Formats: sequence, structure tokens, C-alpha cells
Amino acid sequence: MYDDPLENPLEEATEGLRAHEARRVVEAVLMAATDPVEPGFLAQLVELPVARIEALCGELADEYEAAGRGFVLTRVAGGYRFQTHPDMAPYVERFVLEGQHARLSAPAFETLSIIAYKQPISRAQISAIRGVDVESVLGTLLRRGYIHEVGRDPGPGQAVMYGTTREFLERLGIDSLEDLPPLGDFVPAPEVVDALERGLRVSDDPSPNP
Repeated sequence: MYDDPLENPLEEATEGLRAHEARRVVEAVLMAATDPVEPGFLAQLVELPVARIEALCGELADEYEAAGRGFVLTRVAGGYRFQTHPDMAPYVERFVLEGQHARLSAPAFETLSIIAYKQPISRAQISAIRGVDVESVLGTLLRRGYIHEVGRDPGPGQAVMYGTTREFLERLGIDSLEDLPPLGDFVPAPEVVDALERGLRVSDDPSPNP
């Protein structure tokens, strides 16, 4: 009677129920998860194609944003998770007591940034860039789970090479290293560098300007 399955009211109703149940499953699993959940795993749970899961998560994310919720559904580190809305940051910061979470020191941030942009990279190479020994800082980053050993340098000594982890992506709230801002965004324009050099240049004439 119905040549096209999509014209069958029963088929449409069944598909609607499956989609509704899939949405509830995704919400429940992401609410319970502590780490981002890969779309492939969600697809296995609800027995739907990965593309359908990604579309469903996109729909949920749009609905939450349109409703003005205090949380968002976002994709980070190759998976999906709930996290607080960026607009709520001041309130979340007030909620989290000062000192409750140990913060990285400036040297640790600098070292982590170098690894993020130059990986894979050895300890000696990092030390050469920073101009100081980084052994203790690397130990801190390893304990935090932000970096890990990714291999050995094939050259003499076979130095350990370091790279960032999935935990690093999660903390930054990005899906992959390709989402890191270009280094050019942090480098002054040539005219700015030139102006700084002129301002810092020592004059050959020791007498003060009139």
C-alpha cells in the first residue's frame, strides 16, 4: 500500500521513537561520563550510524543554546561532553574555591606551550628554547597527565620525545591540535618589532638629547 517506507505512518512513528530514545540515551551517557565520549561508542549503544549520532548531538547542542541553558554540549578531544556555558564562567569561578585546584606555574605553562606547538620534542630541545633546565617542570606535566612519551629520537642518545595527551585537549576544550591558535597571533608585527628595537637601541652619542 505504501511504496515509500517513509510514507508509512507506522514506520515514521517507529523512527520517531528510536530518535527520541537515542536522544535520551546520549544525554544520560554524557551526563554520567567523566571523559568525552566518542561518537562511535554512542552509535554502538543506540545502534545508529555515527553520522546520525553526530547530527543528533549537533541538534541537542543547538537546542541547549537556543534555550539559554547554563551548560553546552561540545565536542572536545574527539568526543562529546557537557560543560558549563562560557557566559557562566564568573559564577563557576566563584563556586570553585581559590586554591582548590593547584594551578600550573608560569614556567610549566611555557614548557607546555612549547611541547604543544613543537611536538614531538626532546627535553634538550625544550631547554634550548627556554634557556633553562626543564626536568622538574616535565615531571609536573607528566604527573598531571598533560604530556607523555611519544617515542625516541633516532639520533645519538635516542632522547625521549614528548607530546601532549588527550587530557591536554580536554583541559583546553578543543577537539584536536589543529584547533590551537596560530603562533602568528602571538607574534608582534614587523613594524612593532622594529619600533621596539629602535626604542631599546643604545645611541653611540653618550650626550643626552637636547
